[in-house]
Amino acid sequence: MRGLQGKRVVVTGGTSGIGEATSRRFVEEGARVVAIAVGEREVESAHERIPGLEAALLCDVADETQADRAFARVHELLGGLDVLVANAGISVRRPFLEIREEDWRRVLDVNLTGVFHCAQRAARRMRDTGSGVILVTASTNGLVGHPCYADYNASKAGVISLARTMALELAPAIRVNAVCPGYVLTPMQEAEYTPEMLAATDAKIPLGRHARPEEIAGLFAFLASDEGAYLTGATISMDGGETAGGLASRG
Repeated sequence: MRGLQGKRVVVTGGTSGIGEATSRRFVEEGARVVAIAVGEREVESAHERIPGLEAALLCDVADETQADRAFARVHELLGGLDVLVANAGISVRRPFLEIREEDWRRVLDVNLTGVFHCAQRAARRMRDTGSGVILVTASTNGLVGHPCYADYNASKAGVISLARTMALELAPAIRVNAVCPGYVLTPMQEAEYTPEMLAATDAKIPLGRHARPEEIAGLFAFLASDEGAYLTGATISMDGGETAGGLASRG
């Protein structure tokens, strides 16, 4: 991609799943990448799995104080910030009537408030330099309802609206876009779905499979690059056709 060489990039949730693939892709593009994540073991081993990574920082993005510290450290390491991929997220699979308040709050805190914390801190630094790109990981769950994920769905719908609002307020200096993956074969997905559930889901997707994390990472790289310079305020689905036919791909 044109324009990514030497860019200073932060990827939240950047040591596993989509985030790990995205960190790796930006490193391959010649960017200087700092991954932020909450998993202590993942952070400690990040350099082994992502060669060339500038740093991996332990941070719960839902915690404002931790976010402040992390972005201050990013500034020390990189001297500024050109791209934020706000990707950190969690989900708890449970029917609506069985969702516990603590799970509801935690999912919203990480998935929505965490994006707010990181995007605000990134945007303030980008504003000072006059340019930047903020990309957020939303989901097809934020576009249509998915049973057993009411808290996750609500958080991702909020992320989409937040990204659109930021795009309006931060233009023209800072571009903001939301990526909506469909089913992606990540450790989080494999932890929630049995092999039988994964196979049943694949059968309903027009392309017949889950996405690979590397495919989502490629979209993030494009959006951050000079190739995507006229894209802002966009909500882009990458779902193998899952949402193209409405109920046709749903069970």
